[in-house]
Amino acid sequence: MKLKLKYIWLVAACLTAVVAGVKPAMTDSATYVGSKACSECHEEEFNNYMKYSKKSTSAHSVKIMASDLTEAELKDCFTCHTTGYGKPGGFVSFEKTPELGNAGCEVCHGPGSLHVESGGDPEFIKADLSLKDCEVCHNNERVKSFDFKPLLFGGAH
Repeated sequence: MKLKLKYIWLVAACLTAVVAGVKPAMTDSATYVGSKACSECHEEEFNNYMKYSKKSTSAHSVKIMASDLTEAELKDCFTCHTTGYGKPGGFVSFEKTPELGNAGCEVCHGPGSLHVESGGDPEFIKADLSLKDCEVCHNNERVKSFDFKPLLFGGAH
């Protein structure tokens, strides 16, 4: 019964988006599923992300510095160093949502639940990324602190 209601909800969300003229990927109904869910269909991209991207271990840096930060500073770190912090279904804490503790695929591509549940429909995920997407976190204020090399062009995909 629970699965049937979830399916009905998914279809209703899609139809609402279509009737409203909104691309499903741009709706607010998707939630975060974690990068391991992406690996099932996107094995090569996931392996490259794990091997080459510092994002795949971003929680480590936050955990090291956490005791020296105020709660507000820590929350600011979570915004870019975790997946979906402050958003529905996103990172809550390392204890409650460990699968979202690093900056994963969904930081750039958006929440993936509808994409996964639809069997990989590309309409439910942001596929065409640009450097501007990276600048949400990698802005002038932050890039001075480290040597930013966007994997958008360098091997993660």
